[in-house]
Amino acid sequence: MEYIELLFKSIFIDNMVFATFLGMCSYLAVSKKVDTAVGLGAAVIFVLTITVPLNWLLDKYILQEGALAWISEDFAIYDLSFLSFIMFIATIATMVQLVEIIVEKFSPSLYNSLGIFLPLIAVNCAILGGSLFMQSREIPTLALALTYGVGSGIGWFLAILAIAAIREKIRYSNVPAPLRGLGITFIITGLMAIGFMSFGGMLTGGDEEVAKTEVAKELVLDISVEKLDKE
Repeated sequence: MEYIELLFKSIFIDNMVFATFLGMCSYLAVSKKVDTAVGLGAAVIFVLTITVPLNWLLDKYILQEGALAWISEDFAIYDLSFLSFIMFIATIATMVQLVEIIVEKFSPSLYNSLGIFLPLIAVNCAILGGSLFMQSREIPTLALALTYGVGSGIGWFLAILAIAAIREKIRYSNVPAPLRGLGITFIITGLMAIGFMSFGGMLTGGDEEVAKTEVAKELVLDISVEKLDKE
């Protein structure tokens, strides 16, 4: 259940585009056609799926304070957390280079259509944000880190796929001249973000019921204690 909840939250509630507005440069530039949006979205899923668990291992066994204790107790005093950004970006750049080689080899047409935005995944703030959110939220296990990476990638993929499909349709619509292009795209993105906010209530209803039950138990306990005191 924990894995399903984290996957759902990372896709819908904490969506990289609609909740934190990360990766907007590629989201806006490559969302004019569905084909290119699917290709870039798949690449982002792959990179996040690989880099978030890898960076979790780096953070757990190298960067955190005391993480080097597995080498020797003498190294437990070291704190390399100041290297997080450099190490995370190095891991991401390596994976992006691998993706670029694979896409160029097996799909030259997609490689040409993505252009400069494929290597720019290395500096896509959504990719780095996935690793930094993983670190700040202190995800406890490698499996949960993998789940979070997959969910974050799928969330970004759904966002760019949705806006690409809408932009293909509104190309033939009567959009007012001042709003054509990025103007109407920002408005649609904001409306979709509001829609995605509604998913937050799907994971809070149960928590509220549990909280009410705990409050009721505490009240009953307090009443019982007061009666015992009076007796």
